[in-house]
Formats: sequence, structure tokens, C-alpha cells
Amino acid sequence: MSTRIEREKRVVCLMIELYCKHHLKLKEVNEEYRLLGEYACKRLDYCRFGEKKSACKKCPIHCYAPQMREKIRAVMRWAGPRMLIYHPIAAIRHMLNR
Repeated sequence: MSTRIEREKRVVCLMIELYCKHHLKLKEVNEEYRLLGEYACKRLDYCRFGEKKSACKKCPIHCYAPQMREKIRAVMRWAGPRMLIYHPIAAIRHMLNR
């Protein structure tokens, strides 16, 4: 069984892939968004709340740099609702585990 942090990492990567493919019309994730995914995963690795973490937007501690926070917000705003279409199980699990 995977941990909450590992599931969060997978969801973030799925959202970035979805954003790049359908919103930006790229065939694959480009360097800028690959680095954003790595950054998000690294932040999750070092989350002080670990397995008991809430959704990042509800967190009292903002561990993202402002520029990266804006990028990930844009990705999540666009990809979040569409996750139900492209990755319904991951989306529902993500919503239930907030």
C-alpha cells in the first residue's frame, strides 16, 4: 500500500501531465513543468506534517516559493476538475483524503 505522500506525488504529476497535454497542447511535459513536478515532489518529501498533512492550500505553512506556488495553482485550477474525466479513481481518492 502506498503512503499518502506517494499518492499526493502521483496526483501532482498526473495534473501536470494533463495540463501540459490538454491545456498547453504539448506532446510531452516540457522542462519547465518537469521541474515544477520535481519541486512539488521534493516539497512533499520534506512536509513537516508528513502523513497527517492537509491539502496544501489549507496549510498554515507555505513551503513553496511564490513563483512556484503560482505555477502549481494554475495547473491545479485547470487540471483539478478535469481529473474526474481523465483519472477518476485518483481524483476521488484525492478528494476523500483532504
